[in-house]
Amino acid sequence: MRNKVLVLPCLLLLQCYLVLTMETATQEKAESAIPVTTLSPPEGNITFLGGTTWCVALSGVSQIDLQNALDWTCGLGMADCSPIQEGGACFDPDTLVSHASYAFNNYYQQNENSEIACNFGGTAVLTRKDPSHGKCSYAAPGSAAKSPAPSLLKGRRANFIWLKFAGIFLLLYLRR
Repeated sequence: MRNKVLVLPCLLLLQCYLVLTMETATQEKAESAIPVTTLSPPEGNITFLGGTTWCVALSGVSQIDLQNALDWTCGLGMADCSPIQEGGACFDPDTLVSHASYAFNNYYQQNENSEIACNFGGTAVLTRKDPSHGKCSYAAPGSAAKSPAPSLLKGRRANFIWLKFAGIFLLLYLRR
């Protein structure tokens, strides 16, 4: 009976490992198959054409759309939103437009000033006027720190999940 009880966790553990390994391998294969084209200057990068640009929230848009765009930018978009948190250098003025402008610009600069990186569902616009104010300094081209690529984190996350399953399996084994 004990052997039958251990078979199910072993199969579950093996399946999880195979799925995670295949997912990582598939992602790496897909990324290596995409050709990289280098243009000079990069297409969509208007910094080279007319000077420095910043991405800011468009005034007059729906507050719900603006909040959704801000939530995405600070979440999945991986922008550095710590300066717009309470006590941060860019918290004041404490308005949705101000906070969204800072986050949008941070994301825009991290993505090499691509016009596509300043859309946010139509809630953002490019400007040539530096939106920095007081002690709040908006990133300019080349000054925003790059976020680690999600593909680099994926392998580490998969290994961590594998270790969690191994720990659960070990606990189940020792419990008998």
